[in-house]
Amino acid sequence: MKISCQNVDFEKDLQDLVNLFFDEEECPFSIQHNFKKENNLLTSVFVVETGKEQKEYQKTFILKENLDKLLEKSFMKRHFKNHLYEILTVLSNKSLPWGSLTGVRPTKFARDLVERGEIKPHLVSETLVRDYHVCAEKAGLVTQILHNQKSIIKNDNLVDLFLNIPICPTRCNYCSFISSELKAVAGKVDEYLDCLLKELEAVKKVITEKSYIVRNIYIGGGTPTVLTAQQLDRLLSQITYPVSEFTVECGRADTITKEKFDVLKKNGVTRICINPQTFCEATLKRIGRKSSNQEVFDAYMLAMQYDFVVNMDIIAGLSGERFGIFKRTISTLLELYPHNITVHTLSVKNASQIRGEEIKFKDDITKMVDYAEKTLMEKGYKPYYLYRQKHQVGGLENVGFFRDDFVCKFNIDSMEDTSSVIALGAGAISKRVFNLENRIERQPNCKFIEDYIARIDEMIEKKIKFFS
Repeated sequence: MKISCQNVDFEKDLQDLVNLFFDEEECPFSIQHNFKKENNLLTSVFVVETGKEQKEYQKTFILKENLDKLLEKSFMKRHFKNHLYEILTVLSNKSLPWGSLTGVRPTKFARDLVERGEIKPHLVSETLVRDYHVCAEKAGLVTQILHNQKSIIKNDNLVDLFLNIPICPTRCNYCSFISSELKAVAGKVDEYLDCLLKELEAVKKVITEKSYIVRNIYIGGGTPTVLTAQQLDRLLSQITYPVSEFTVECGRADTITKEKFDVLKKNGVTRICINPQTFCEATLKRIGRKSSNQEVFDAYMLAMQYDFVVNMDIIAGLSGERFGIFKRTISTLLELYPHNITVHTLSVKNASQIRGEEIKFKDDITKMVDYAEKTLMEKGYKPYYLYRQKHQVGGLENVGFFRDDFVCKFNIDSMEDTSSVIALGAGAISKRVFNLENRIERQPNCKFIEDYIARIDEMIEKKIKFFS
């Protein structure tokens, strides 16, 4: 079902909300939205048609005075979504954990309300529940995260540096990233690194000329440790900024060796990610991972010898997993006691190999996420960043947790849109944040390795212009 709107600028957000309530084939009605403005009154009208029956829902709001066009549009969109949410809860007889919020960054949304002076910090949770229909547990989670994000520095001269290695040993069935299997691109890896280093050299000149200060470095993917130790050294040795935090994703334990950790340590890496996703080996086989639990344990113990800060990812809702299996994964994680734990909710996207109808235990997934968040916090972990994705089961979220003081500053900068990111490599998206103007611009590189290699000079030219 596609919603139609008088103003197409609101159509996408309203459609996203409908999609959270109904699968396309399940939606039994069509919706049309109109509105009118008279002085400071805004009237929203939704017409819902089911077969031959048609029903109109009307609601009037008071528009704030003296809003600029951008804020007025934002105000209108928020109220239209709230109005539609109230209608959909009646029509579907259900509610959503995040209420009428459809965006990727609920915490950023709440922070913006505070920074614009619309609410006081201590009223964030109450406002989300009352005005946006967010459930009390999720609203409380937002409040905790805002409290824990103490590393934010808004300075337009500060930048984070991101380099993408979009290659993995194999492709997991849930993955929607544009990442190639190593066997498919093995002959192009060195050429890809040539281009990546060429882009890096150009960016280093811009950083110097414009007096940017590199705060954090993040090497992501894909699985960067799919590279050989020699290839890793070739890349990392050219990144010499004295940063606050230097992360390399080592997600797949079957790509980790002592020789590679030697390279990471030598080149100043301080934080790594070892991502089991689950500790059920039957699930690992189903999702297309070859690594075993023992390989994860061995990689983790090796990382402790190097004094790396370690993040470990898990996913709630993997193929065939029930709540009991997920509880055992949480228990194993707590025995390992990594510095960071990120709990993802399965997102079923078109680019992945799984489809929504294959997810058999959707009710279990909500229990999994609730259990993980409650249990981790009981054991001393604190939430520090949160984001949502389209097509996440149950309209849920991904949450990063930390113990002691080991937050990942790059994750906060990136998810809260508080710092510019110079992103290099195929599929990387640079972001320039203008804090004083409350404005963000983005500049993508081409998505695929082959295109990136063929168009590297064009990518460099655009990058230099974007950050100049």
